Amino acid sequence: MALLENLVFVFVAGFVTALATGVGALPFVFVDSVTDRQNVLLWGVASGIMVSASLFGLIEEGLTAGTPLEILVGMGAGVLLVVVAHEVLLDAEIDPRQYEEANFARLVLILGVLTVHSFPEGIAVGVSFADLGLAGGAQMLGLTVPLLAIFMTIAISIHNIPEGTAISIPLQSMGVPPWKMVWWAVFSSLPQPIGAVIAFAFVRVAREFLPYGFGFAAGAMIYLVLTEFVPEALETGADLPGSGKRELGVGIAVGIVAMLPLAFI
Repeated sequence: MALLENLVFVFVAGFVTALATGVGALPFVFVDSVTDRQNVLLWGVASGIMVSASLFGLIEEGLTAGTPLEILVGMGAGVLLVVVAHEVLLDAEIDPRQYEEANFARLVLILGVLTVHSFPEGIAVGVSFADLGLAGGAQMLGLTVPLLAIFMTIAISIHNIPEGTAISIPLQSMGVPPWKMVWWAVFSSLPQPIGAVIAFAFVRVAREFLPYGFGFAAGAMIYLVLTEFVPEALETGADLPGSGKRELGVGIAVGIVAMLPLAFI
């Protein structure tokens, strides 16, 4: 029964991160558009948060559970999975404009593509809950929750907000109602709670793989930042002075500073 409760708790934490993606659509309830400068800044914040959470949270925690080699092997596996998944779905890049017009088969494909992007974040949440219910941590709803898990859930949630904004921009241009934009933003992150549960269950059963799990999540997230988030931000800011590099740099700095408390857990 305790295992079921833990799985439900981890699923809820992952679902909270998915709901946070919907927050990115809420500005369109009050304004008609988000400027390129603001969008680049948001992508920068998300990138800074992801890299900081990986370095100060996942990798640092992994080094307490295993060796640097185990972390590096896990990171390599995380990068490899993302690369292979992208190769498999090479011609299946999805524009959010297609969400509203998709039939069931297309929605399945869309969800597959979204899984490549958001599954690693769910894994990061799941492995951070490895010590759920064990000694240490904070008391929450009758469970002992690791501090790392709290920080990772918050970090991934904050990171998801600009993703929700990016998804909503093309939908807004189609005249899609704000409440529907919120739904599609949340839909884009639905693989996260699933990934969180799978990762948590795996590292609880096979704890010797825990350092690999930390490395896997960190490697996948850092790779996504370098190959997707930063290029997306620079593409968005191409028409800004300096091609948006200043806004991106400021956003990254803000994201790193926001996550510095992880270094002192």
